[in-house]
Amino acid sequence: MLTNQRPASIESDAAMRAGRETVLEHSTWVAPLQAEMARVIVGQKHLLDRLLIALLTNGHVLLEGVPGLAKTLALKSLAGGLAVRFKRLQFTPDMLPADIVGTMIYNPQDGEFRTKHGPIFSNLILADEINRAPAKVQSALLEAMQERQVTIGDETYPLPNPFMVLATQNPIEQEGTYPLPEAQIDRFMMKVVVTYPNRAEERAILDAMATSEPSLGVRPVVSAAQILGARYVVNTLYVDDKIRDYIVDLVLATRPPQPKALNIDGFIQTGASPRATINLTLAARAMAFLSGRHYVTPQDVKNIALDVLRHRVSVTYEAEAENVTSEDVIRKILDALPVP
Repeated sequence: MLTNQRPASIESDAAMRAGRETVLEHSTWVAPLQAEMARVIVGQKHLLDRLLIALLTNGHVLLEGVPGLAKTLALKSLAGGLAVRFKRLQFTPDMLPADIVGTMIYNPQDGEFRTKHGPIFSNLILADEINRAPAKVQSALLEAMQERQVTIGDETYPLPNPFMVLATQNPIEQEGTYPLPEAQIDRFMMKVVVTYPNRAEERAILDAMATSEPSLGVRPVVSAAQILGARYVVNTLYVDDKIRDYIVDLVLATRPPQPKALNIDGFIQTGASPRATINLTLAARAMAFLSGRHYVTPQDVKNIALDVLRHRVSVTYEAEAENVTSEDVIRKILDALPVP
């Protein structure tokens, strides 16, 4: 049974108050940032919340949706609200790895090679239409995304902190797209599917955007120090042992052999990696932080599980023949697995 009760193992009311005050103190920037982004983005609350969760957990985000759903605009709005360095990379079929990480350039005056850093040396990277570039270009991001460093020639260079990759991709069925390598897609903390707006949101978009005049930009309202301070608090939020076990059970249920009670036997080809367990815990903590709580509830885990797991679970041909997707399988697990 889902519960939002505070954890019994936190002993005193004084500790409870101190925890709440710490969360409130370090989350004062959240509302101003949300207000700035809302000046440009109509609706899409699910998307904007997931971007904040990624920001709070030092995770990378992959957005998928058909063109025109404000994926790029949402990421640019987030970057505009932060006082950090931002670069946008438009991925194309003729792109080279050096266009991202940089290269060694020969200087004929002194006969030496010098390192020219690429645009990856920024705090926020918008990798637009990432699946329109060949695999070796996509793989150039692997070291940067996992190790927060880049190797050029014989030297390794650390990337700035914070560092996040915010990527967009079109559905892979579209012409001119290349599926991301499994090793890279697993490095994205979340894959968020951007859907069409509802009627009310569509009308609001018409009223706000149907003009040839450029819209107002987003002002920077959050510093890098505030982000790093909030991340420290998120890492200290309380996660009960029962919730930790629930997270592990969720991830294990995606791996064969699945319990018969879940009724998904034969549907999963590969399950989620241990990185999913870590990311699901971090994302649940961030959900609690955005809700003003200093502890995680089972509902936090359920709310974020689909975004963390959907790109880490691949289904079998049998499942595809029955029109069962990875999202369907994850929902079956969430519905059937006992909740603490």
